Amino acid sequence: MLFTNATIMTIKDKINIPNALSFGRLLLFPVILYLAINRHENAFAVLIIISLISDVLDGMLARLLKQKTEFGARLDSIADFSTYFLVFLGIWIFKRDDFAPHVTSFSIFIGLLASALVLSLIKFGRFPSLHLYSWKAGGYIQGGFFFILFAFGFYTPIYYFMIIWGILAFIEHIIIQLIIPEMISNAKGLYWVLKARQKGKKSPRE
Repeated sequence: MLFTNATIMTIKDKINIPNALSFGRLLLFPVILYLAINRHENAFAVLIIISLISDVLDGMLARLLKQKTEFGARLDSIADFSTYFLVFLGIWIFKRDDFAPHVTSFSIFIGLLASALVLSLIKFGRFPSLHLYSWKAGGYIQGGFFFILFAFGFYTPIYYFMIIWGILAFIEHIIIQLIIPEMISNAKGLYWVLKARQKGKKSPRE
């Protein structure tokens, strides 16, 4: 074996791999932004796909390696919204014609996402880090759609599946923010938040 279990454990103890991936996405932000603004579509597509894949990997590795931290949840949220911004910018610059027939549904999608972000900044003074199951699943679905979009093209059924799931996830996210007194991490979903409130708990952590 190239790496023994002891070596892997040593690396794990010294490096928080999920946080490193999130930080790497933030480092890629100005590069991908430059490529979008200067209309280098192929290079933009490659790096945005890498960013989307790393987004999926950091959550999986955080659970697999048991490296979930409050700092990591916040860092991941900032990296997520940075990636969202780049994807939407890329859509505006490179894929505007594909989205033109669907402008109403996509505007609702973006509006609810922006509302979830703004509400958290206003109420809690920070990016949201609830990491709901619906939000995580939605992130995978959106990542898959954006990957297909930039790699192969626009597919309407996949688009509407992403939009409907995203809208429902954003609504759940907003409702939870409205009822909790302070921002929490890894809240799972509305059911768990309400259950925790009934039991008098402060935070429904995993």
